Amino acid sequence: MKIDQLDLQILDLLQQDGKMTHKEIGGKLALSTTAVYERVKRLERNNFIRGYVALINQPQLGLTLTAFCYVSLSSHNKKYLMAFQEEVIKLKEVSECFHIAGEYDYILKITVNDMAAYRDFIVNKLTILEHISNTQTIFVMEEIKNETAIPLYQRK
Repeated sequence: MKIDQLDLQILDLLQQDGKMTHKEIGGKLALSTTAVYERVKRLERNNFIRGYVALINQPQLGLTLTAFCYVSLSSHNKKYLMAFQEEVIKLKEVSECFHIAGEYDYILKITVNDMAAYRDFIVNKLTILEHISNTQTIFVMEEIKNETAIPLYQRK
C-alpha cells in the first residue's frame, strides 16, 4: 500500500494525540470526517497503525527507577536466542527489548519502584534465565527526552 502526504499528516496528528477525533483531524487537514475515517481504517488495516495506548506518568505510580540492562548470552545459536526472547517477553518489568549488534546481544529497558526492586528483578527473574553469561546495567539519573512519536519525513 502506498501512503501519501495526507496519510503521513494523519499519522503525525495521531502520534501527538491518539484520542483526536476524525472530525478534529479533518478540521486540521481540510478533509471530511468520512475521508479521515476511511484513511485511518486503511492505515490500521495495513498495519501502519499498530494500536492506541495511554502514556502513563511512571513516577506518579511510584515507578521511579529506570535502567538499561545489557545482556550477553553464552552462545549465539538460534535455540538460545529464541529461548531468551520467549522468556524476557514474560517479564513485566521489561518494557523494551532489542536484539543488538556489538559487545552485548540484547538491551532491556527496565522500570521498577526502586533499587531493591531492581535487585530482586536481577536476582530472581533475569539471571535465572538460562545461557546468560554477562549483564551490565546503566541507571537513568534524569529523563531528558522521551518521545513516543517517530519522525515522519516528507516522502517524494
